Amino acid sequence: MREPPFPDIHIIGEHHLLLTVKPIADEASILATQARIWALANKCRNRDGLADVTPGMNNLTLCLGGNQDPDAWRHWIMKLWQNLPVEIPEGRLHRVPVCYGNDTGPDLEAVAHFHNTSAEEIIRAHSTPEYRVMFLGFLPGFAYLSGLPGQLHTPRLEVPRQQVPAGSVGIGGAQTGIYPCQAPGGWQLIGRTELPLFDANQQPPCLFAPGDRIQFVREDS
Repeated sequence: MREPPFPDIHIIGEHHLLLTVKPIADEASILATQARIWALANKCRNRDGLADVTPGMNNLTLCLGGNQDPDAWRHWIMKLWQNLPVEIPEGRLHRVPVCYGNDTGPDLEAVAHFHNTSAEEIIRAHSTPEYRVMFLGFLPGFAYLSGLPGQLHTPRLEVPRQQVPAGSVGIGGAQTGIYPCQAPGGWQLIGRTELPLFDANQQPPCLFAPGDRIQFVREDS
C-alpha cells in the first residue's frame, strides 16, 4: 500500500475549497486515501467557520462561512494532511439479497456475452467480493462502491433508460451500485433487491454510510 499523494487544493469563488487527490490503482491504497479524506472531513466539521463539508471519491469540498479566509483554510489543510492520524474503519456489514437475471436483471446475459462467459459466472464473480462504500451521491442513498472485480468492468449502455426501477443492481464501468429509487440511468442492470436504501422519515435516512461494507447475496427469484 502506497502513501496517499499530496492533494491539490483549489480556492473556488469566495467561499469554497476543493481538495482533490490523484486516483491510485490498488484497492488497499484507494481505501487508505478515502479514509484520510473521511478523517479530514471530520476534522473540518469540528473547526469553527465551516458551513458545509462534502466528501466525495478522491475529493473533498468545503463551503466556508462568509467571514472565513479560504487561503488560511488551505494552509491549515496542507499542514494537517500528512500527519493526519488515519484508521481504516471497520464499517457495518450489510448483506444485500439480490435476485439476479430475468426481469429483475435484464442486462445480465448481455454482460455475460460482453465478457465471453456465462451468466452464472457473472453472478458468482459479483456476489463473491466484499465491497466498500466510498461515498453517497447522484441520488439520495446511492452508494458508490469500490471492489468490483476487473473481470466485471462493463461499459454503460449507449442509450440510458428513462426509468430504472428502485433496487436495481447495476454495473457502470468499473463500479457496481444499487438504485435507491426509480430514476433514469445507463448502468447495465444485472439484478434487483427489495432492501430499502433511503427513507426520509428515518434517522439517518440512508441505510449505507461511507466506510460500510456490502456483500451481495444471491436470492432465488
